[in-house]
Amino acid sequence: MKNKQTFLTKGSFALLLFVILGYVVKFHSGQLKGIDSLLQTTLRGNLPHALTVFFSSLTSLINTPVIVTWVALLLGIFLYKKWWSEALLLGGNLVLTGLLVKLLKGVYQRPRPVLQHLVVESGFSFPSGHALASTLIFGTLLIIVSQRVQTVQTKRLLQGLLITMILLIAMSRVYLGVHHPTDVLGSPLLGVGILYIEFPYYDKVRFQWRFAGKQK
Repeated sequence: MKNKQTFLTKGSFALLLFVILGYVVKFHSGQLKGIDSLLQTTLRGNLPHALTVFFSSLTSLINTPVIVTWVALLLGIFLYKKWWSEALLLGGNLVLTGLLVKLLKGVYQRPRPVLQHLVVESGFSFPSGHALASTLIFGTLLIIVSQRVQTVQTKRLLQGLLITMILLIAMSRVYLGVHHPTDVLGSPLLGVGILYIEFPYYDKVRFQWRFAGKQK
C-alpha cells in the first residue's frame, strides 16, 4: 500500500506540473516566448544536413501508421508468449495516446512555431503527440524490460536505449521546427504522470494473473 501511494503521489505531482504548464500555455503563452526561442535557437543551430536527416528519420518512427505497425507486432509477440497484462498495458497506452492528443490539442489550441518546418505537420502544437507517444510507449516498454529481462547488462542496455529514444524524439520535434520546447516538456510530464499512476494497478493485475496461472 505504501509503495502504491508513492507511485500515485509521484504521478499526481507530474500531472499537476502538466496542468500548471498547460494553464500558462493557454492563458499566458507570451511568458514562454523567451525560453522557447532561446532553446529553439540553441538546438537548431544552422540546421546541419546530417542532423536534419537523422532527426527526420527518427521522428518518423512515431508517425501514426509506423508506430501502430511496430506496436501491433510487439503485441503479437506478447500475446504469443501469453504476456496478457503487458499486452494490455502497451495496447491501452497506444489507444490512450491517440485520445489524449486529440482532446488536449483541441483544448489548448496552441499554434505551431512560426519557423521553417523541416517535416510536414498540421494541427495544433501543445502537447506534442510524438513526444507523448514516445513517453508512454517507450515508457511502457521500460517497465516490461525491467520486469522481464533477467540479464543485468542486457536490461541496462535496453533501459538506456529506451530512455535515450524518449529524449531524442522530444528533441527532434523542436529541431524540426514543428513544436515549441515547452510542448515537448509538457508531453513527458503527462506521460510520466500516467505511467506512475498506472503502474501499481498494472503490477497488481500482473501478479494476480501470474499467481492464478492465467499468464506467464
